[in-house]
Amino acid sequence: MQTINLKQYYPFCKEDIFVEVSDEIVEAFLLDKRAEAARDRKMFRYKAFYSLDCNDGIENAAIGWAQPSPEDYLIEKEELAEYEELIRRLYEAISFLPPMQARRVHARYMLGMKVKDIAAMEGITPSQAGKSIHAALRRLRRYFA
Repeated sequence: MQTINLKQYYPFCKEDIFVEVSDEIVEAFLLDKRAEAARDRKMFRYKAFYSLDCNDGIENAAIGWAQPSPEDYLIEKEELAEYEELIRRLYEAISFLPPMQARRVHARYMLGMKVKDIAAMEGITPSQAGKSIHAALRRLRRYFA
């Protein structure tokens, strides 16, 4: 247990008020003070000061720590759901490919390997690997069409 002066933490306290609090609370106060100082330094360094007449939140947006609006949050959530559905459908489509083509498409587009590296790994020529990947892509186009 530590004793703190509330006057240091609350600007509306005009007199010294000493309170005994746990170490976790002292740590939370310290972390909050550090975060506030970091925000002030960031605003100073990146010149994120604007006119007081400008009341559209540009100060917060300029340094990147403003909270998104509920509308932005919902839009972001919907976009994430659409992306996850697209990825799910893509994996479903790849599962319908023959295992050899699925392995090569996965290596090429998800692992980012070059066609010649895939060919060397499987012991075939690069043209065979490329033709196999192109055939798989044609099958995927038909699946999504």
